[in-house]
Parts: sequence; C-alpha cells; structure tokens
Amino acid sequence: MDPISNKKDFENLTFKLRDLAYTYIEKYSPTKQQIKTYLIKKYLIKFKGNKQKKEVVEIINKIVENLEKNNLINDKLYSDSKARVLFKRGYSLNKISNSLKSKGIDYKNINESLQKIKSSGEDPDFISAMRICKKKRIGPMRPDANREIFYKKDLGILARSGFSYDISKKILDMSQKEFLQILKLT
Repeated sequence: MDPISNKKDFENLTFKLRDLAYTYIEKYSPTKQQIKTYLIKKYLIKFKGNKQKKEVVEIINKIVENLEKNNLINDKLYSDSKARVLFKRGYSLNKISNSLKSKGIDYKNINESLQKIKSSGEDPDFISAMRICKKKRIGPMRPDANREIFYKKDLGILARSGFSYDISKKILDMSQKEFLQILKLT
C-alpha cells in the first residue's frame, strides 16, 4: 500500500465531507448530532470508500469540532431558540424536552433552556395548554352545547400534547369568558 496515495485519499475525503457539512449548515440549523449523522449517511451512500469506520468517525469528529470552534454550530443556542419556538407553538415542557433529546442535545443544555422558560413568568404548561385549546378550538373554545360531549376527547388531546391531568382538567372546566380573559393577559 502506498502511504502517499492513502494520505491523498484521506485529505480528499476530509475536504468533501467538510464541504458537505458547510452546505448542510447553510440550508439548515443543525445540532452536532444531526450533522454527524448526516455526514455518516453521506459517506456510506456517496463515497462507499474502503476506510475503516474508526477513521471516518475521527474525520467527522474533527470536522464537527472545527465547526463548533468557529461558532457555525452551537447546541446551547440551538436549544434555547428551539425551546422558545416550541413553547410559543403550545408545546408542554415535557414535549419540548423530548423533542430536544431526540435532536441529540445534552441534558445540561435542555435543563438550562427549560429553566429560562420557567423563569419568564407564570406556569408555562398552563399557558401552553391554553394556546393548544385556542389553536385546536377545544375545551372552552367549543360551543357550550358540545363541551360535555367532547370532554374526554379534549382531555385526550391535551394528554397527548404532554400536559398533566390537573392542568388539563383545570382548563377544560373554565368558562369561555374566563378563558378569554386569561388569554388576553398572557
């Protein structure tokens, strides 16, 4: 085996993977784990080289470290911004946490992001549950004639959205007038 040509292949692969990482970052705002997964898939599909898995993982780790050092990817910033966006959409804290875990974010960053949401004011799960009710027109947003009929269904919708039974019951038992007054305050 010729070590010079092997080095050339190694550098060539590094440049190609780095270019793929840059184009992926331009298009999306990924986490470290997402970019690693993307680069491994691209290597397996596109290059089909004869390198060992350990070598390829080393190359990808160096690329990701370089991207992180140059502040092109930042899991803490990603965690904070994604948590805020999901909270505004009406996600519960449990659902936000699970979503961030699935993206490969560290527990430390997730906890910090959730603490920022909690410190911003009132009970965040209660506010999010109200947003879900308004968005899906369930609970207090339903006409009074249909509220009892759809009570269990609405309770199920809120449970699948990650809200506790107490919060769900509290919101579903509100009158429409009270619900709209609280909604205006938030």
